Amino acid sequence: MNSEIQANGTILIVDDNSANLGVLSDALSQEGFEVRVAKSGKMALERVKYALPDLILLDVMMPEIDGFETCRRLQANPETKQIPIIFMTALSDTANKVEGFKLGAVDYITKPFQQEEVLARVKLHLKLHVLADKLEEKNTLLEQKVLEVSQAYEDLQQMQLKLIQSEKMSGLGQMAAGIAHEINNPINFISGNLGYAQEYAHNLLKIIHLYQEDYVNPTPRIQAAMDEIELEFVEEDFIKVLNSINLGTQRIQEIVKSMRIFSRLDEADVKAVNIHEGIDSTLTILHHRFKAKPEHPEIEVVKNYGQLPPVECHAGQLNQVFMNILSNAIDALDESNQDRSFAEIKQHPNRIEISTKVIDENWVAIYISDNGRGVCETLQPKLFDPFFTTKPIGKGTGLGLSISYQIIVEKHGGRLYCQPISEKGIEFVIEIPIRQQVCQSA
Repeated sequence: MNSEIQANGTILIVDDNSANLGVLSDALSQEGFEVRVAKSGKMALERVKYALPDLILLDVMMPEIDGFETCRRLQANPETKQIPIIFMTALSDTANKVEGFKLGAVDYITKPFQQEEVLARVKLHLKLHVLADKLEEKNTLLEQKVLEVSQAYEDLQQMQLKLIQSEKMSGLGQMAAGIAHEINNPINFISGNLGYAQEYAHNLLKIIHLYQEDYVNPTPRIQAAMDEIELEFVEEDFIKVLNSINLGTQRIQEIVKSMRIFSRLDEADVKAVNIHEGIDSTLTILHHRFKAKPEHPEIEVVKNYGQLPPVECHAGQLNQVFMNILSNAIDALDESNQDRSFAEIKQHPNRIEISTKVIDENWVAIYISDNGRGVCETLQPKLFDPFFTTKPIGKGTGLGLSISYQIIVEKHGGRLYCQPISEKGIEFVIEIPIRQQVCQSA
């Protein structure tokens, strides 16, 4: 290292005393350094414009521009700021030395100087300068590596999210479609035959009424049987039972329809769909979570739907976004209920509001809000980060909103963000283009 410095180092000596210049120049040249000289601070500033030295020996007491001002100007220039400066001066008081170090000098040599001391200090600071350059280079490389690793980690996270999203959508969609298919056949059988059952029941009751009209006094045996089965009650309740079965069948058919709409496995490509249909199907699947429980009353769901045109989208994926946001809203309400009694909740009931509207000729917006505790402003920017969750350990993966963000922003070219509302709680806003070619050309 030392021989490398001696052979290649360039030293600029700045001193208005010719004798000092000659002595220092000879001594440094004999050690193998390339030496340049300047008789004033002004000349030194001009010289460094054309060729940068590796180190500067700078006299303090000079006419026109003294050493301190020369140092100040060198430090102000980004190109010369890193050059080590050693002051040479007969001023040995502490104040001047402190002033020099404040300006950026690395060392002081007191006149009259010893050649051996000058050479030792020059070699030391050149070595430190070389090491500092190499350290900076290593730091730059390290920072670059850190950026590369960070980017690779981010890419890995994105890939994980896409895989999880794909697997989740596939699994959830297939399960919903499978259940819908398995339920659909028997429920259609029941529904198809229920009409005949109701017709047969009415006919049988009609025959019984005719018998009662023609045979006003039944035999003791028939009368005993009528009393045993409570014929009047059975006649009245039988119709009610059939009507209840009919309502239940209709409800199951609605659920099956909702599950088929939600899964939309046969609609993987972009297709114009009714957004409200997707929201309603998601609400149907989540209906059991809105119901009243011993610890809290029913969750109110308020729908304010605007007049939306059919929207081009990946319907199944968009339904997953609705599912994620609505599930989070229910979780938030459940968490806020932990500190409230049944009576307090009933007085200020849990509520989820869903609104839709057309923003302009190219965009629509869906607003989903709840009146839970909300999320503090410092955490809101992190809500869409992968694996970030505000839920207790074991109750959330931190993937739902991140996957939703990818679906809306990356898949549909839309916007997904949250904002506080006037009451406690939070509102999620989904904005998507009505036509996907608008998104792609934007």
